[in-house]
Amino acid sequence: MRNNRGRCSPDGRTPTTVEGTAMSKGLVWRKSSYSGGNESNCVEVALPAQRVAVRDSKNPSGPVLAFPVVQWEAFLLALR
Repeated sequence: MRNNRGRCSPDGRTPTTVEGTAMSKGLVWRKSSYSGGNESNCVEVALPAQRVAVRDSKNPSGPVLAFPVVQWEAFLLALR
């Protein structure tokens, strides 16, 4: 399903993209301790209700991807 902005709507399978300031407000963002000192290739993760929000640490006011928790857990399992 597509919303009126051409982005995927939450259907439990696809991530949504939202503007950073709307999604970021009031969230606690975390960055991996494995990021290293240069911080050039980092993402930050926050846990709003029923979703996992991901953003580029170099652009905290930029777009945020919001994944269903099940999809995020599958991604993490694939990394191990």
